[in-house]
Amino acid sequence: MSQPPSPLWTRLLRWSAPILAAPLAGCNWVVMNPSGDIAVQQRDLILISVALMLLIVVPVMALVVYFAWRYRATNEAAEKEYDPDWDHSTKLELLIWSAPLLIIICLGALTWVSTHKLDPYRPLDRINATTAIDPKVKPLTVQVVALDWKWLFIYPDLGIATVNELALPTNVPVRFDITASTVMNSFYVPELAGQIYAMPGMQTQLHAVANKPVTGIGFSANYSGAGFTHMRFGYHAFDQAGFDAWVAKVKGSGAALDRTVYQTLAKPSEKAPVAYFATSEPKLFDAIVNLCPKPGQRCMSELMHINQMGGAGKESAKETEGLQYDFPNSHVIDQEDRNKGQETAPDAPGAGAAAPAADHSSHSGADAHAQHR
Repeated sequence: MSQPPSPLWTRLLRWSAPILAAPLAGCNWVVMNPSGDIAVQQRDLILISVALMLLIVVPVMALVVYFAWRYRATNEAAEKEYDPDWDHSTKLELLIWSAPLLIIICLGALTWVSTHKLDPYRPLDRINATTAIDPKVKPLTVQVVALDWKWLFIYPDLGIATVNELALPTNVPVRFDITASTVMNSFYVPELAGQIYAMPGMQTQLHAVANKPVTGIGFSANYSGAGFTHMRFGYHAFDQAGFDAWVAKVKGSGAALDRTVYQTLAKPSEKAPVAYFATSEPKLFDAIVNLCPKPGQRCMSELMHINQMGGAGKESAKETEGLQYDFPNSHVIDQEDRNKGQETAPDAPGAGAAAPAADHSSHSGADAHAQHR
């Protein structure tokens, strides 16, 4: 016996489902499938919050459809239930107001607990849901500098540095010290943890841990000028043996990162290649945070100390040498480079070749920053 034809709405849903799902085919669900414990906890927070809100949204949407169908004009049965004198129901009022109130209380408690537990400045107390961190274990420190438009990673404990490549050992707590060279940026590795702002003259922090070997992408989550689109870096989480091999490869590069190299590296460039530095100047990150990587510049920490001690007196009013931190004589971009945008890093292949005669003013770091501000 043949089956009766399906209702029209069922057939429409069956035909349209693949079309509606097609835009999701290219989605990368890394936020919902992370490899770091902090990102896992943040994912769970999203799912729990959405589930709590759906407890109200779904019944309300279902009741909208039910009431529209139940009390349609052609339903004669509903006419018999019509009560023109009805105006109040205590039970209905309690139900309508208590359910949202309880959900708001749950969301508020969840937000309060998670805000403190997932504070990026708070040192980690666990590797994952089942493994606590040994208090004697010292976290690996990675100093992050957001440049125009690339990322510099300094490993002070290992004495190495990289450009546009971040590598971490699995199941080892990591502390990121984050700053920027010129404008505000945002450091974000979806696999690892949430995004944290990087600001010039300031230092922010992020504590995280990678739980399994993985290869991913990190990027800037805050618009910062002409080269923002390509401000990405490779992220790798290795087991201890793999991380040791990666460190050995970096140390084998033979290059050294000092303040002179940093001045060149900090100039605006797009699509900068990965670069390794076998050694790194110990106090370079502190100089970047204090806006004094150039010789002769006075550090912010020094000036704050002078102010704390009561100031330097009237005679210092004209002592402006070393106090210019933006154009002209920026702390990262020389004045003559103001309108000379670069499309590749200084150490990229072919970077030293003569550039074609063209107007690159649209790539100017200064102009992009002025528009951003």
